[in-house]
Amino acid sequence: MTDRPALQDPRHQYPRPPFPDQPQSAPGLARRMDPRPDHGETSYRGSGRLQGRRALITGADSGIGRAAAIAYAREGADVALSYLPDEDADAAEVVALIEAEGRKAVALPGDLTDEGWCRTMVKEAVGSLGGLDILVVNAARQQFREDVSEVSTQDFDRTMKTNLYALHWIVQAAAPHLQPGAVIITTASVQAYDPSAILLDYATTKAGIVAYTKALAKQLIEKGVRANVVAPGPFWTVLQPSGGQPDEKVRKFGEHSAFGRPGQPVEIAPVYVLLASSEASFITGEVYGVTGGAGVA
Repeated sequence: MTDRPALQDPRHQYPRPPFPDQPQSAPGLARRMDPRPDHGETSYRGSGRLQGRRALITGADSGIGRAAAIAYAREGADVALSYLPDEDADAAEVVALIEAEGRKAVALPGDLTDEGWCRTMVKEAVGSLGGLDILVVNAARQQFREDVSEVSTQDFDRTMKTNLYALHWIVQAAAPHLQPGAVIITTASVQAYDPSAILLDYATTKAGIVAYTKALAKQLIEKGVRANVVAPGPFWTVLQPSGGQPDEKVRKFGEHSAFGRPGQPVEIAPVYVLLASSEASFITGEVYGVTGGAGVA
């Protein structure tokens, strides 16, 4: 007899492609995905590593942002959630999960391509939480285009504003509120290092996020604030079926990873917890790749 838990083969721990056809219009809802992503709703177990911390997470309604929000609440943090108004149904589920942990949830729907809203959002988060200790800039736009000629100025502008301009506006607004020991975590992508031909503007912004965060880390460490990057590979999020990939690629999404499947958002949440915690006190300006064995970042 033993109480040692059984090991799990990570290749078969979560669903593998092929997946059903499931196109959505952007920004999409996680609740409509098949299979539904695991953000940690029932699988993430906390241990108090972020007790009493106050976090603002963008793109927190679904995907990696949602997984980070759930994990932070279960580690003892209060969380402000940024998301688009069209994503309110998904966001309401996250609010309920945070509150079920006895933590405070602050819903902040708005469009991050609006500079004024980015600054107001930070102000409202700080006011509602009583301060800010963790900033996770994670929201992103991803829209595939088969040829450079198809990437319109409107496309390029909206991707840049969502993925890069908003990062800058939010950091500018948040920095004065960050005390020594606070942290900033940004979300880049394997696309920063190994870009797909159909994600020209998206990949460009992800490379920019890496450079911006590394430069920012050099500035902020002089104030005792750390800044790091997480660079995911293929993760099963609503970005993919809502215009991020062609339908045929969604059906086979993640099959070329070393695991033969995409990652689930809960599988990357512990990295966001680590980087936000005091255990990572000697980590800044780093890029943490969670790429499914791609070996980059």
